[in-house]
Amino acid sequence: MEKNEIVIERADLLMALAGNLDSNFKYLEDVLEIDLSINREKLVIEGQASSLAKKVIEYLIECILSDEVINPQIIDYAVQVYRTDENLDLSQLYKKIIMVTHDGGSISPKTFGQLDYINLIESKELVFGLGPAGTGKTFLAVATAIRALRDKKVKKIIVTRPAIEAGENLGYLPGGLEMKIEPYLKPIYDGMIEILGFDTFQNYREKGWIEIAPLAYMRGRTLNNAFIILDEAQNTTPLQMKMFLTRFGQGSKVIINGDITQMDLDGRHDSGLKHAMSVLNPLKEIGIIELQKEDVVRHGLVKKIIDCYENYKE
Repeated sequence: MEKNEIVIERADLLMALAGNLDSNFKYLEDVLEIDLSINREKLVIEGQASSLAKKVIEYLIECILSDEVINPQIIDYAVQVYRTDENLDLSQLYKKIIMVTHDGGSISPKTFGQLDYINLIESKELVFGLGPAGTGKTFLAVATAIRALRDKKVKKIIVTRPAIEAGENLGYLPGGLEMKIEPYLKPIYDGMIEILGFDTFQNYREKGWIEIAPLAYMRGRTLNNAFIILDEAQNTTPLQMKMFLTRFGQGSKVIINGDITQMDLDGRHDSGLKHAMSVLNPLKEIGIIELQKEDVVRHGLVKKIIDCYENYKE
């Protein structure tokens, strides 16, 4: 049986690597069919995949040293990458720090797809980000927008999305318009609060540096020096998308995110997201990226759910 060893002299590093109640070690043993044991300052790896396991564990140690919290999703992705090519440099991910959150955590891409997405945002004025739920499209766009605001590259952040789930007829919901659209904008609020903290988020909103509004509010406006994010863009109609795309002015950056497989439009309307990509595809100034199920960073079960739906459709 193949055997490898890794010297880990720091007890705190070993504890972080092992996880709560050795959960990370148990997960690695199940996924790679190996046995892990500790002999003083050495982590002993036994099994046919021990060389692969050593590579994965060395990467996990680097992640911990960069203040990353290890979870099954990070382990799964490392295993997947190194099974394909053990020479790939996964350190590119945790070294690409987008920004530091209010509580000291760092935001970095977790997959090469996410890294490509961030690099595209940094290099293009208009980016279409496609992909299934859980790939971090909205959160990474918001983090990049906050960094641009703090670096004074833009004067404000505008995040918008269509309220198509209610047919854009919100009259039956209780309260004023702000209260009616609140459920549709909640994921964006949550992401910004996670990054900025509640008090800073509220402060930025009061100063007008952050605006979160339904898509209908964009009509008739010219948006200069702003970082603009259109979320859930698969639920726009072609006319709504054209209206939005003709709003942004000088000094602005636009990110349009969506998942074509989760449209809530009725059969009478085409998706403005699909239509826009076909119309604008010849433009070299825009960037288009399609994240895959391999880029999902939510619970590992999400990938399996996506697989099941894809297989059922086929």
